Amino acid sequence: MASFEESLKQLEAIVGKLERGDLPLEESVRLFEEGVKLSNACKGDLEAAEGKIQILLKQKDGGRKAETFPQADESAGELK
Repeated sequence: MASFEESLKQLEAIVGKLERGDLPLEESVRLFEEGVKLSNACKGDLEAAEGKIQILLKQKDGGRKAETFPQADESAGELK
């Protein structure tokens, strides 16, 4: 399994090839399908990372408490 960074580089290369517009249709479709798979893999990696991120909040008693970092609301681009 490729790392997030490797998948992202592969996806960027595919986008560059598709943007040139000089590929045969069959190759364009194949690259598009590969790009969708890479995009989904990257999204899954990012979602997994978001689930692991925690923040430390200062409590009234001076202690600290770990809480899950609020996730962005995809429809509005805001934190939940």
